Amino acid sequence: MTGLVFVDTSVLLYAVDTRDASKHLAARDWMDRLWRERSGRTGVQVLSEFYVNTTRVLAPGLSREEAWDHVSALMEWNPQPVDARVLDLGHQIHVRHGLSWWDSLVVAAAHAQGCALLLTEDLQHGGVYSGVTALDPFRAAVQESRETYMPQIAAQPRRGRGRPRTKRSAG
Repeated sequence: MTGLVFVDTSVLLYAVDTRDASKHLAARDWMDRLWRERSGRTGVQVLSEFYVNTTRVLAPGLSREEAWDHVSALMEWNPQPVDARVLDLGHQIHVRHGLSWWDSLVVAAAHAQGCALLLTEDLQHGGVYSGVTALDPFRAAVQESRETYMPQIAAQPRRGRGRPRTKRSAG
């Protein structure tokens, strides 16, 4: 596999939550591969959600120290901050695609990091949002080729200057 892959909160959560064995194993497979290939990416928003969910929502959850150890390890993936650029792109995605605000920010963070794929169960499997393809890691095995899901981005037409030319009829 080649290319960077952005990982959303649910994948990180299932990697530590063993209550759903099939999702836990799938998430672990994806995480193991991304670590091995050094192609995983995530965002500060995702890491914040992971920390809160593992320490407050999961039952049994992780201790604050255990959760922070996971967050600290994922800092190696250079998490994308929510900055002015991500906010602006998130707003554009929110308006254009009708995604929730938080999902729009995740897509924007993936885009800002140059990720072609976003592992998430929160968006339509195979949906393309601003050049980022959402892939449900619990529907697509880690062995599947990422190239299958690479978006085909068409070149943007160049805009000329001034008014468009009118066709003249041959006379």
